[in-house]
Amino acid sequence: MKKKIYLAMLAVCFALTASACGDDGAVITDGTKTEGAADGKKAETGTTRLVSVENVEKYITIGEYKGLTLDNTVDAITDDDVQAQIDENLKDKAEPVSDAAKEGDLVTVNYTGTKDGQTFDGGTANNYDFVIGDGQMFEEFENGVIGMKKGDTKEIKIDFPSDYADETLAGKEVIYKVTMQNVRREGELTDEWVAKNTDYTTVDDYRESIRSELEKNAKESAQEVLKNTAWSTVLENSEVKEYPQEDVDKAVSEFKKSMEVYAKQADMTLEEFTDSQGISQDDFDEQCQQYAEGKVKQNLIVQGIMDAEGLSLDDKESLQLQDKLVEQMGVSSIAELVGTYGQDYVDESVGLLRVEEFIIKNASVSEKVANGDVLADDADAAAENAEQDSDQNVSDEDTDDSGQDNSDVDENLEEELGTEDVDQSE
Repeated sequence: MKKKIYLAMLAVCFALTASACGDDGAVITDGTKTEGAADGKKAETGTTRLVSVENVEKYITIGEYKGLTLDNTVDAITDDDVQAQIDENLKDKAEPVSDAAKEGDLVTVNYTGTKDGQTFDGGTANNYDFVIGDGQMFEEFENGVIGMKKGDTKEIKIDFPSDYADETLAGKEVIYKVTMQNVRREGELTDEWVAKNTDYTTVDDYRESIRSELEKNAKESAQEVLKNTAWSTVLENSEVKEYPQEDVDKAVSEFKKSMEVYAKQADMTLEEFTDSQGISQDDFDEQCQQYAEGKVKQNLIVQGIMDAEGLSLDDKESLQLQDKLVEQMGVSSIAELVGTYGQDYVDESVGLLRVEEFIIKNASVSEKVANGDVLADDADAAAENAEQDSDQNVSDEDTDDSGQDNSDVDENLEEELGTEDVDQSE
């Protein structure tokens, strides 16, 4: 393992607001906690809270969160953007051909490299995909597979450059034995292709659908940036007076538990694991504290705003946000979400979403369209946004986890923990 693996896991825990890293709460069944929820998380009224303290003002000064001036900047979608997406879709729909491979084809090969007659680490791969001409492989390698058909085998000689990163290969001659497994070729954009591969019948209709989808994605992306900006503005302008020790201790414990899980997967103790990552005990303790204080600060701000504005984690709007969180995370139910990430994760995520939306609804938001580096006011977009705001309440607006994109984080972590990629002859 390398230190970057530890850092990736650290990022995961930050992104999950610690909840998935350790939780002693109970499963949600009807929108409220069952018996056995963490001490200090429910007031006498039964209202779920994110912190153990009642008087949040004693612990933090919350920055101004009403009347902020924010820009909602949506990327303009150009004809080039539409064409690029279509080109990608054509490539994804490439079909096998019996013809000889040519530039632009997506090919699948097996190859074994030898230097001085001996194989070397990273020089062998099976079912390896690349597009001829994209520069993913050495030029000699790509040129060498041109003309090969499925089932063909040939040897391709590569003279590695003298400044190649791997000194054992730098300036050396390598022979790759290559077997062509498959040749796929993308089709031409015609009405026939559109009818066969999409829900549309003409190229014009298909182009318009691609543009609409890209514009929708741009608006959703801009909304997430707006949420992140709104939250980070309040976060940066808030100052902790004192950290409630009970909450900090719990967060530290959660972080350590998460690291113990990774250590166990590596068949190590926590001390052995951190040592293998080049992390001293003092550094680890400091990171635990930093993580805990960051988590607690967030929860104090969210809870403080909810207290001041009469918001609750147990009301109708928050329960609706739970449903949207379930959809965003790709799970079947709130119980599955809690079982995977923990009760605290659900509570903290919903609370953050609720507060972000409150900040935005009480801000002065300018709708803009970005075209390269140029920002231009978009009156139509502003009017559309105003109309939507009048028709929708908090529960109807698009929601996301505001910087806590766990599926991407989990994917990145899987890549970090996975086996190293084979040498791709680059």
